[in-house]
Order: sequence, then structure tokens, then C-alpha cells
Amino acid sequence: MNHSFDAIIVGAGQAGPPLAGRLTAAGQRVALVERQLFGGTCVNTGCMPTKTLIASARAAHVVRRAAEFGVQIAGNLAMDMQVVKARKDKVTLDARHGVESWLKGMAGCTVFEGHARFESARSLRVGDALLSAERIFLNVGGRASIPELPGIHEVPYLTNTSMMALAELPRHLVIVGGSYIGLEFAQMYRRFGSAVTVVERGPRTISREDAEVSSAVQAILEREGIAFHLNADSIRFARRGSDIAVGTTAGAEVVGSHLLVAVGRRPNTDDLALDKAGVALDARGYIAVDEQLQTNVPGIYALGDCNGRGAFTHTAYNDFEIVAANLLDGANRKLSERIDTYALYIDPPLGRVGLSPAQARKAGHGVRIGMRPMARVGRAVEKAETDGFMQIVVDAQTQAILGATILGVGGDEAIHSILDMMAAKAPYPVLQQAMHIHPTVAELIPTLLGELKP
Repeated sequence: MNHSFDAIIVGAGQAGPPLAGRLTAAGQRVALVERQLFGGTCVNTGCMPTKTLIASARAAHVVRRAAEFGVQIAGNLAMDMQVVKARKDKVTLDARHGVESWLKGMAGCTVFEGHARFESARSLRVGDALLSAERIFLNVGGRASIPELPGIHEVPYLTNTSMMALAELPRHLVIVGGSYIGLEFAQMYRRFGSAVTVVERGPRTISREDAEVSSAVQAILEREGIAFHLNADSIRFARRGSDIAVGTTAGAEVVGSHLLVAVGRRPNTDDLALDKAGVALDARGYIAVDEQLQTNVPGIYALGDCNGRGAFTHTAYNDFEIVAANLLDGANRKLSERIDTYALYIDPPLGRVGLSPAQARKAGHGVRIGMRPMARVGRAVEKAETDGFMQIVVDAQTQAILGATILGVGGDEAIHSILDMMAAKAPYPVLQQAMHIHPTVAELIPTLLGELKP
């Protein structure tokens, strides 16, 4: 059966549904195809469920510290992982059903459930249906990457997706991968009560960050009892009865009850028959796009994780905003205009925007840096959460704000004060002279700018 539309959207992640909303509101007939779960990674296996679990883990952490604040709690703390999972599941299901109901009730939008594959540059087959349109938008996301390491297929392992179905508390969780996903799960399960070991083949965790950030994050997690094995150049796997042995270096191994593999992501681009449409991929398998998210084939666009131009919910949603503004509002927005920003949701969180000091120097900037430990931030002292630091980087000649790092309580929120000034292209004295509310974390940002040093 043949169906003709003005636009086809493949994937109901963070970019697809709002794009369907904009296009149908403009009078276009839209087909939206989803092969599995509405809402994509964020709703089902990423942001929403993990942050819900992190909230449960923080509640346990606060209870353990209650006596420090003069709160006496009788009895021992116990985790009910069934309740933890049920709470997480409800948050996910509510969000998933919300997206699905919105799309299926959207006037002008026809939802097809199934796997889409190209038959030409203007057509896709979904089961028995052949869909055609002048514009096709791919929002197909990504999944966990599983490296071909010795023994990996001989042991049971978890990914960030299968972790969402885990209902028991691991006795000892071994995590291979010391980056963002791995560290969030490490702290989460340590706070639930598991022994946790992180195995990382590199010399430090979260290698994208400057060394001082990596070391500070590792120190925070080590104080909570998480063990680290860095420079693990001989990662291998084997069964030890009902347990799993993870080799780290020659002759050394860690034995745990559960294994989480968190070594990166790969795009869902290998089963779309992209070759039939002539769509080009880059060397990593991501769909190559230009500044306005269009592929090498006119009329075909790629948004979200599958284009390799961002790996976050907010970058996927911004992809939608760029495409919608350019196609419907007569704008000329570009990918290169957005400022990199993201967070690591350990507790306390890491908020990052723009360039780090090392990145700024590598780019040729003469830099001045403002730095303050959270132990000298009143709000952090009052809350007894003084781990971390605040840092801001500016160009010594132009006074442009180049970037910032806030590792500390409220860092994921306070960082937006700096991001917004960067987006407005305001020189740093504008932010330095702003009056902020006391007592907050953000009030120290103008102070940082008053203490800049070469």
C-alpha cells in the first residue's frame, strides 16, 4: 500500500515529535515512524529513568548523613529496590505514554509502528506500507557500543538499557568504562548499597575533561567507597562460578556479581538501507550533515544522536529548533552557532559550558581564569556539600567569556548564568557587574570574574 506525505519523520525521540507538531501546525501532512518505544533514549533508558534512580540514591545518601544535621533516625537503612524500580518505571511510562498519545492524537500526523528502511531517496518501506515524501527527517538515535574484548560474549553483561530492567541490588557491580554513563551508575549503585569498581583503560576518568576535573570527580567518588582501576590495558572477561571476572592488567582481575559495559555509544544507522537513498556516513557510522542538518541528499535531514553532532537530549531538541526555524520561519540558523554545554549528574553535579582552560589555550587564546573551591561558597558550606570547585575562563584580550566549569552543588543550574551571557556575546564585565541573589551558588560567579588571573 502506497502513502504520500509532505514529510516523513523516522524516530520518536527528542527531535521527531516536536518537529511533527511544527510541520502539522503549518498544514503539512506528516508520517511519523517508530519501531520500538516512543520518547527515545531520554525517556526510556537515558535521562528520565537514570535521574529518577539518582534521586532515590541521593535520598539514601541524605538519610545516611542525617545525624550530621541533628536528625536522629532509628534503625538501619534498607533499600527496597522493587519500590525504587517501580518509581522509575512510572516516570518513564508516564512520559512515554504522553509522547505516544500526543502523536497519535495530532491532526495531520499518521503514526506507523515498525522498522523503516529506504527504498529510494524519497521513499521508505514500513512493513507492507510504502511511504513517500519530498522531505525525510531521521531521528533514529543510538545505542550502547559493545567492544570486541576477550570473553565478552562468554559472560552476562548489562548496558545502560538493560540496567533499567534490573530489580535486584548487585552485591558487587563492576563497571567497564570511566566516563559519564559509567560514573553516574557507579555512584548511584554505591549509594544503594552495592560494592562498586570502575575499570578504565585510560590513565584517568572522563578524559574529555581537564585533568583537574577528572581527579576531583574521582576523589569525590572514592570518598564514597568506589574503587578505580585505571590504565587497564588487558581488559578481558571470564566466569568465576556465578560471578564475573574482569581482567584489568596482566595477571590482575576484579571479580564481581554484575558487569556493566559503558564504553560509548553507536548510531542506529546500520539497518536503514541508507545506501538505497545515497545518504553518506562518516567514518564512525554517523550520518554526515551540513550546518543546517541536511545530509548529502537534498531533502533528507538527520537530527539527534545519529548525526554525531551532539549526544544529548538538549542537542537533539536544538537540532529540531534549527530545522523548524529554517524551514518554517525563514531563518538561517546553523549548528556552529550553538555553544557546547552539558552536565555529569553525579552528586554534586558537574556543569560545563564552552571551552576548558586546556581547550582555550589549544585554540590559541590568551586566557585569564577565575577559580574558587566550593568550600569557599557560602551556600555549599551551609548545606555541608563543599566538594568541587567553580572555574571560569575568559579571553585576556577581547574579554569574551570562553567557558566555565562548576563541579559542585547546584552546578548544573548555575552554569546557565554563564551560558546565557555567552549566548548574548556579552563581555565578562557585564556579568561581573550583575547583582545576584544571596545566598546562592550563582552569586559567586561575579566574584570569580573579579579574581581573574593569568
